[in-house]
Amino acid sequence: MAVSSSEEQKKQNCFILGASGETGKELLLEILKQQKFSRVTLIGRRKLHFEGTLYSNVAQEVVDFEKLDESAAAFQGHDVGFCCLGTSRAKAGADGFVRVDRDYVEHAAKLAKAGGCHHFILESSKGADSSSSFLYLKTKGEVENRIKALEFDRFSIFRPAVLLCDRQESRPVEWVTRKVLGVAAHFFPTYMTIPTTTVARAMANIAVMPAKDGQKVEVLENAAIHALGQSK
Repeated sequence: MAVSSSEEQKKQNCFILGASGETGKELLLEILKQQKFSRVTLIGRRKLHFEGTLYSNVAQEVVDFEKLDESAAAFQGHDVGFCCLGTSRAKAGADGFVRVDRDYVEHAAKLAKAGGCHHFILESSKGADSSSSFLYLKTKGEVENRIKALEFDRFSIFRPAVLLCDRQESRPVEWVTRKVLGVAAHFFPTYMTIPTTTVARAMANIAVMPAKDGQKVEVLENAAIHALGQSK
């Protein structure tokens, strides 16, 4: 029988990849507020700085993703792994985008599996498809398939649509697009967009819920993420 009591869940440890990103920041906050895990470790290329006592017990592991095997110990002893790691083609170029969003994620997942992680939760994208002619969707589909092949006890794939958030980076075109889609979201709330806060809450929630029908691999499309993210 699946363990569902809060006391048992608090005995679990988790790590977050990509905690500096928009979804990752919200995910960390959600996990800490709900006290879902006894230990939370951030794994990233640099140390993050937080204010407030809420973050006082967050552990951090700084790694070089180009030499990730040297940091295998950082992936030891976690029950659940959250991955919000990613970049953009505009920022990293086509090759850099693939290296981060596919290769880094796959390598981290392999180390997590070897380190005892049994539930891997991945933020992917709506339309992810390894056979797509679009680099972004093709890469997201490829990394999904590669992690499936690792055969975690449970693998949860989140495929959100356009993420609504207030980015710190200045991206004028993206800002206008999000404003327009924000208006459209009033009429089609679960189709084209989703707030990063909703995605984060859904990812945190699924980590402490038993798998539906004992599924080893589950794919949550945008509407399902909306529904799961509405509950505390």
